[in-house]
Amino acid sequence: MLQLGFLGTGWIGRNRMAAMLRTGEAEAVAICDPSDEMAAHGLEVAPGAVRVGSLDDLLACEPDGIVIATPSTLHSEQCIRALEAGASVFCQKPLARNAGEVSAVLDAARIADRLLGVDLSYRHTAAAQAIREVVRAGELGDPFAADLTFHNAYGPQSAWFWDASLSGGGCLIDLGVHLVDLTLWLFDFPEVVDARATLLREGKPLGHGQVEDYAIGEMLLANGVAVRIACSWNLNAGRDAVIEASFYGTAGGAAFANVDGSFFDFSAEMFKGTERQRIAAPPDDWTGRAAAEWVQRLAAGERFASSTSGLVETALVLDRMYANSRTRG
Repeated sequence: MLQLGFLGTGWIGRNRMAAMLRTGEAEAVAICDPSDEMAAHGLEVAPGAVRVGSLDDLLACEPDGIVIATPSTLHSEQCIRALEAGASVFCQKPLARNAGEVSAVLDAARIADRLLGVDLSYRHTAAAQAIREVVRAGELGDPFAADLTFHNAYGPQSAWFWDASLSGGGCLIDLGVHLVDLTLWLFDFPEVVDARATLLREGKPLGHGQVEDYAIGEMLLANGVAVRIACSWNLNAGRDAVIEASFYGTAGGAAFANVDGSFFDFSAEMFKGTERQRIAAPPDDWTGRAAAEWVQRLAAGERFASSTSGLVETALVLDRMYANSRTRG
C-alpha cells in the first residue's frame, strides 16, 4: 500500500485525494493545510491520516508520494523539495508559473528518478480521448484548424490568482493551460511556429500589475494547424461555463462541448459534411482520473520516464503568448 502525503486539502485537493484512495493502492498518512476548516474536511476523506504543520513535516513521514494542491507560486519549490527528499509528486496545474520553473521541476524529477504527475485532467475525459483516437486514425484527413474555448461565468476567490507575481498570469495560465495542453497533446506535441495573445481586464487594456480576465490566443503549429483559443473569468456567458473544442481537417471534423453549461458533463461528435455522429457522451466520472492513474503507475513501480508528457512545451507556448501579448486600446 502506497503511503501519500497531501499538501493542500481544498475542494480539488480533496477530490483528487478521494480518487487516489478509491484505487485501493494508496493510503493518506498525513495532510497539511493552513486552514483548520480545509484540514478538517481533508480528515473526513482520510480519517486515518494525521494533520501536520508543514511540508517538512509531511516529508518527515517518508511518504512514497506527495500530492500538491497549493497556490501556483509555491508549486515549483514544493515539487523540487519533495523530489529531492525522494518522494514522487502529483501536482495541480499549472506545474509552475513559467517554462523556467517547469524545467527546474523536471530536472529535479529526472535526477531523483521519481514519477512526476500533473493534473491536466481534461486529457482524461472520454470526449477528448475519443477525438484523439479520431485524429490518430486519420479520419479528419489533413487537419488545418482548431478552435478551443473555456469561459467561466465565475472567477477565483483567492487573492493570489489576481497577482501575476504569484499566479504567473490570469485566466490564460489558469484556464488556457488546459486548451494549449489539449491541442498539443491531441497532435502529439508538434513544434509551435508562432504564438501570441490579446489580453483584457473587464473589457479594457490591462493596467499596471493587472492580470487578464479575458484572453484570446493564437498558435500556428508546424503540422499546418492554425489554432485559436479563448478563455475568461466572470464572463456574462448565460450559463456556468462554455467549454468547447473543435478540430477541422480536409476529410472531416470533430468537436467536444460541455452539456447544458456543466463543468463536468461532455459530449463529443464527429462530422462529415452535414452529417454528425456521437462518439462520446455522459456520464463520465473523469475528474479524478489523472490522479488515480498516477497512483496506479506509482504502485507499478514507474519512475521519471513515465511522467506527464509535454509540460515544457505547453509552458513555452504560454510564455510566448504572454511575451507577444497585446491589449486592445
